Amino acid sequence: MSLIGTVKDAFDTVTKRQKLYHSVSQVVADRVCEGVVETLIRILLNNNDGLVEPQSFFNELRLKLDSLSPVIQLQGSQKETNTSLGKFEKVLDKSHHPDISRACKSIDFDTHLMNKMLVHYFYRQGLFQVGDCLVKEAGVEVEADARSQYLEIHRLTESLKLGNIEPAMRWISANREKLKQKGSELELKLTSLKYCEMLREGNSDDALKYARTHFPQFAGMVSSVCWDKMAKELTKQYYHLLDQPSNSPLGVALSAGLESLPTLLKMIHVMGLKKEEWEAMKEVPVDLKLGDEFQFHSVFVCPVSREQSSEENPPMMMPCRHVLCKQSIMRLTNNCRSRRFKCPYCPAQTSAAACRRLYF
Repeated sequence: MSLIGTVKDAFDTVTKRQKLYHSVSQVVADRVCEGVVETLIRILLNNNDGLVEPQSFFNELRLKLDSLSPVIQLQGSQKETNTSLGKFEKVLDKSHHPDISRACKSIDFDTHLMNKMLVHYFYRQGLFQVGDCLVKEAGVEVEADARSQYLEIHRLTESLKLGNIEPAMRWISANREKLKQKGSELELKLTSLKYCEMLREGNSDDALKYARTHFPQFAGMVSSVCWDKMAKELTKQYYHLLDQPSNSPLGVALSAGLESLPTLLKMIHVMGLKKEEWEAMKEVPVDLKLGDEFQFHSVFVCPVSREQSSEENPPMMMPCRHVLCKQSIMRLTNNCRSRRFKCPYCPAQTSAAACRRLYF
């Protein structure tokens, strides 16, 4: 389980205990109040005839409260809540590192490119004023139609979340041929969801009444969650037509960094690396296991030459399943296809003739 998942589970346990404690407290308080109110009513009624001593009513109330044991019930529930809260604090302490800068390396990067990524990120999130401010203050050059495209998808998804499919249907109509070529089923999904919404609201003729009578499960298909999912699907298809990733590149990079950070910090601590040693390290000596959402294969970089693969220098897979670029393999064999060489990453030996080209 990831670090974030562990913290979330511990937090969920605390919230469940707090809700249970609130429920128990409410029940105990209600029963105590009922006992007190009942006793007061009996005392008031007794005052009219004076047949029973008032003290006897208080004695009965005390016995009832003793059997209820409100303090013991509340203490038990509070103890469980405190226990879960203590465990949550320990999980936070283990997950928190006082100096995450130890895992940072001094890397030269293009400031203009970084600012451009930030602008695109803000536009994707619908923060147009923030993006415009950065464009103005940092002098970022953004594609002429970029802002209008982000603004359009933002308006489409916001309308969808409110259950209004008309703007999205107009966009689909304008891009129907392109969507068909991509194999998109967005129009069918939107129409189906709108139909289910009509069933749920009861705005139907006899045919729809018949459908609602015989297919009541359709009504349960519609909720705000469904519209949110449809908005995400529309966003995915929109960026697909623009040949852009559906997720923000900056957001993906940050998420991948957060997943890798605990492993890097632990490695630096265990190995006792100094800042200079970490800066000079060319390769990370541990396996950084990331989720499937971070596995991208659109670009291959040779681990030996550090060069990006191309049509002239394609990736080649050896029988041991390790992959190098073709030029690196030919250098290892001195341009002799039959000459055997050792894999740089395992003891296996092979030849260039035994390697097969990979297509991503």
